[in-house]
Amino acid sequence: MIITGNESMIDNMLYVTYLVLAIIIALVIVFVVKGLFEGDIKKTLLSVGAFAVILIISYVMSSGTDLDLTPFINKGMDVSEATSKYVGAGLNAFYGLAIIAIGSMVYANIKKLIN
Repeated sequence: MIITGNESMIDNMLYVTYLVLAIIIALVIVFVVKGLFEGDIKKTLLSVGAFAVILIISYVMSSGTDLDLTPFINKGMDVSEATSKYVGAGLNAFYGLAIIAIGSMVYANIKKLIN
């Protein structure tokens, strides 16, 4: 639509997109809550707690000062040390969770080979 110059329907398409996204998020929340009550609540709470601990450790490990913010500020971007710290925490959490996932896959395969 943008390429052809017909931009009149873009707003309507965005509203449809937002509606579909809201429906999907609502369904995900419903099925997650349903799964919580059908499954073992103790294991679920332990998993959520472990994820929260990983996020807290990632946030504490990120400094937020290892980036020169001057070029971003000169371009008019709203980047602060807090933003840099959040990005660093997200990257640290991703790396930690990736290592845990890969480690658990390797452990499961080794355990299957031994048995």
